[in-house]
Amino acid sequence: MPLRIPKESLITIQKRSLPADFAMPQMEVAETHYSIGLILTGDRRIITPFGQFDAHAGDVTTMPPLVYHRTFSVSETPYTNYLIKISDKLAARFQKEVNTAIWNSVFEQKLLSFSSENQFHIERMMQDMLSVYEKKENYSELILTGLLYHLVVFLHDNTIEKSRQFFKEELSKEILDAMFYMEQNYAEELRLPEIAAKAGFSEGYFSRLFSSQTGLSFTEYLTNIRILRAKELLLQTNKSVSEIAFETGFSGGDYFSSVFSKKEGMTPSAFRKNK
Repeated sequence: MPLRIPKESLITIQKRSLPADFAMPQMEVAETHYSIGLILTGDRRIITPFGQFDAHAGDVTTMPPLVYHRTFSVSETPYTNYLIKISDKLAARFQKEVNTAIWNSVFEQKLLSFSSENQFHIERMMQDMLSVYEKKENYSELILTGLLYHLVVFLHDNTIEKSRQFFKEELSKEILDAMFYMEQNYAEELRLPEIAAKAGFSEGYFSRLFSSQTGLSFTEYLTNIRILRAKELLLQTNKSVSEIAFETGFSGGDYFSSVFSKKEGMTPSAFRKNK
């Protein structure tokens, strides 16, 4: 469970610097607070019971209470962000004094993207909020409330539509745990019977459950993870195709190239050159 806001506070804000491989160890849920995060550096994957999405530098993530979620890195870039936690009391005040639909829209989206100019404005707003918060003066919370109101309305009015992957049905805890294990151990030789056993199911039942909830077979989902990671290594490193193949769980360079070409319509080398 995430750290709670102190009982006497309506809002907290911090700037965090975390290692590239920082990951939430399990699904977590905030009982009473909302959160808004601005990613400054790093690349994160967020999984909820309803879908998953990737967030990158300049993106804003939002999370309402009572939604289980888990985040982890999908690159080797160190993770820095601003994180605002908002009490349910302040959330209720915003909805009463400003607009319920605006509040709900911002927190239902989970991922908001913006133009470069607006990313700059959002970062400046969060810098100002952190400065006020750290002073801890008698009137700081009142100023922070006004700044938060401005921020939420700005997020609502300037977000750019971004694609997300939604699951066919709400994911069960067993499938979420299996997905997280696959995301963290894709470089290893992962076999369906072993993952099914970890979930406590037979191979056949787990396979059907996984496909019905995610819309993908176990193999398809694992391949997608590996291809995505391989694309990142192709773009961000000078490692050879064979090295990348072994680092992402493929049995060899030729097999990796074959699978990559079928999914991307070009060889790994061509992908690296064209991008």
